Amino acid sequence: MLRNGAAGSGGGPAAANRPVRVWCDGCYDMVHYGHSNQLRQARAMGDYLIVGVHTDDDITLTVDGKDTYEEVKTAGRYRECKRTQGVSTTDLVGRMLLMTKAHHSNIDEDLDCRKHTDNFGKGPKGRSPWTGVSQFLQTSQKIIQFASGKEPQPGDTIIYVAGAFDLFHIGHVDFLEKVHQLAEKPYIIAGLHFDQEVNRYKGKNYPIMNIHERTLSVLACRYVSEVVIGAPYAVTADLLDHFRVTLVCHGMTEVVPDKDGSDPYQEPKRRGIFQLVDSGSNLTTDLIVQRIIKNRLEFEARNQKKEAKELAVLEAMRRLEEEKH
Repeated sequence: MLRNGAAGSGGGPAAANRPVRVWCDGCYDMVHYGHSNQLRQARAMGDYLIVGVHTDDDITLTVDGKDTYEEVKTAGRYRECKRTQGVSTTDLVGRMLLMTKAHHSNIDEDLDCRKHTDNFGKGPKGRSPWTGVSQFLQTSQKIIQFASGKEPQPGDTIIYVAGAFDLFHIGHVDFLEKVHQLAEKPYIIAGLHFDQEVNRYKGKNYPIMNIHERTLSVLACRYVSEVVIGAPYAVTADLLDHFRVTLVCHGMTEVVPDKDGSDPYQEPKRRGIFQLVDSGSNLTTDLIVQRIIKNRLEFEARNQKKEAKELAVLEAMRRLEEEKH
């Protein structure tokens, strides 16, 4: 049994003749690379991972300070994963609420959007270590933790896909799975466009996640073998030759022309290696943002309530510590 926490701890010896089955749980709303990192750590602690998804409110302590994991802790079967700094679902929701302006939707321009976003990750008397986030800082070690490290092998079909992959979601996963099924031995390279490029063709306040965050999100997908960070918008001959690309795929979404008005997939089409792939999913980043904006007040109330509970838990824990001493 384990949960996402602030510190990691080692595991005790397990019976050699049976597999170690690991359970971890959480809300997993808008799964991001922080969740992926937790599951990666959890999987490394045993042989079989079971994930429990909550309906709401993933805090694992009650307001009176009672630990809901008390039983497994007493039995010596509780471990904590190291928290991924710089990201939380609450933070991502706050970023999307910054987009509630007239140029993005039909919501009244006079709304004080900043007021709404400032209510995320902040409480009336402090900041919760669970809800609040610190600044995201990319490091080579983070990339190494997520990267597969696999080189293309003889006989592999090298497939190139490109895009923003913003708020990496099940629609992206469905697309990559379909691409993965196109070959017996696929080696998928995902090209991620720089933030400025995404903003050029997506407009508004996109991307929600910066290039470093999107890199970790895509690397966490099992279907992706390699990521090109800051890939050119146009799929050039140099790129195709450098990676020895066999096939270039794109989803059913609109392909915006390059800055000069040309087709960014002109070269792979000329070579006869371009293919459209239908993911079968209608979920898009735009749709997720629209959901958040539409329900912004409900999200704000939910997160204020959640953080108030977390802060109450911290106070109860502090009192218990004082009583011990």
